[in-house]
Order: sequence, then structure tokens, then C-alpha cells
Amino acid sequence: MKKTLLIIALVMGIGMSAHAQFEKGKWYAGASLTGLNLSYNGLEKLRLGVQAQGGYFIQDQIMLLGQASVELSDNDAVANHFAVGGGGRYYFQNNGVFLGANVQFLHANHNHNDVMPGFEVGYAFFINGLVTIEPAIYYQQSFQSHSDYSTVGLRIGFGLYK
Repeated sequence: MKKTLLIIALVMGIGMSAHAQFEKGKWYAGASLTGLNLSYNGLEKLRLGVQAQGGYFIQDQIMLLGQASVELSDNDAVANHFAVGGGGRYYFQNNGVFLGANVQFLHANHNHNDVMPGFEVGYAFFINGLVTIEPAIYYQQSFQSHSDYSTVGLRIGFGLYK
């Protein structure tokens, strides 16, 4: 009985601390590895990248984000690229699940420029009251060449909510 009450108290405490981090006026900083050799598109097959994000909650559960990323490919015919963009996330009440939408401007070193809208579905798992591990599945749509540059992948990140 004591174990059951302790587990219930811990679960309630985790949910309450997670919700407190998704309130208006809170800040977010995050970094993630994109791809992890788990992304795929028609031209590159596999790639690895690093992404940095910063955000601010404009309303409870609604965050605006800015982001920058660098991605490297093992295919010499494919350009490595740099992207900057912005977007937002909606966090579902008390559970850490989020939906995100964004738009990125991508510049590759083979003179390829593209505007790529995308979306993500992820989960903010709180290690403590501030730090999270954030796995997410994402999709970026290319307007220039859908079959070669549109990308679906897995992102593993860390976040700081303050």
C-alpha cells in the first residue's frame, strides 16, 4: 500500500512539475542531434546533424521557437548544409507530448537554396524540474525537389525550461 501511494505521489509530482514549465513567460533552450543516421531522403540516404533552438512561451502551452542547424552527409555528391528558421510548439496539458510546426531556409554549399516547411511530434521527458530529454519524429518538405530533399527522421534532443 505504501509503495502504491508513493508511486501515485511521484507521478502526480512529475505531471505537476512538467505543467509548470509550459506556462506563459517561461524560456526554453535546446540542442539536438538530428538524423543520427536515422533520417532518410531520396538523394542522401543517411545524414547526421546538430540543431540549436531557443524559445519563449507566449501563452500557456504555446511556444515560439527560433532554430539553426548544420547537417553533414556521407555522400560527396550531396552538399552539406546550414539552415535557419522559426516555428512553434503546442504542448498537451500535463503530459509533455508536443506538436510542432516550422519553416526553415536551407543553404547548401552546391548553391542549393530552399524554403522548407515541416512538422514534428515529440515528447518532453523531464529528468528533473528543468532538464528534458526530447525524442521527436520530424518531416521537412522541400519545394525545390520533393523526392530528393524532403526528409523524415528522428531527433533526440535535450532541453532546458526556465
